[in-house]
Amino acid sequence: MTETIVSQNARYSPLVTARPDARTRLLAAADELFAAEGFTGTPVDAVLRRAEVAPATLYAHFGTKAGLLEAVLTDRLAAWDATWARAVSAARDDRARLLAVFDAVEAFRAGATPARWCAFLDAAAGTPTGDPTAEAALAQDTALLRRRLTELAGPVAGDRAAELGEHLVLVVTGMLAMQLREDADDARCQGRRTAELLVDALAPAVPSRRVSTSSRPG
Repeated sequence: MTETIVSQNARYSPLVTARPDARTRLLAAADELFAAEGFTGTPVDAVLRRAEVAPATLYAHFGTKAGLLEAVLTDRLAAWDATWARAVSAARDDRARLLAVFDAVEAFRAGATPARWCAFLDAAAGTPTGDPTAEAALAQDTALLRRRLTELAGPVAGDRAAELGEHLVLVVTGMLAMQLREDADDARCQGRRTAELLVDALAPAVPSRRVSTSSRPG
């Protein structure tokens, strides 16, 4: 009888969720605080309090505050890359795939830690000129932006793909910066409209290839 009661109690007892490890807590705390307050505006003590770890734990995992920033930005870049790739896969034709970067920005803002604009631009602006961590992260983000936009512009613009890709890098970067000046949704809508005008101007006669329902992934 006692065993039956114990078994029933175990069945209905609440599940205990394992606490994230110290490294994961540090990354989550830094991501939230850097996004809200900026890298230079966030003291190490604030990260430690949020993560509930000792200073030695931070330095054991990341070496320095700059090392923590590098890890945060590396994770952000991987998440952004995946979000953008999903938006491209969901698009139905070449033009939509090229403009999917704006859908990806919207999805990333909804799913990631809220930030005022761009974590990579913010890191570069909020650290001393020549800071290797911030500059390397920004360079990787810029390289991804330029490479993918140029590749996606190929079927739309043909020989002018590189030119269109460069213009769109500027539009996307400007759109992100405009989020500091006005509503983020308004900035994104204006950015998309500007990109559409560029696509129409540089590739007015190139038809888009549609993806048939049977051939789309998923």
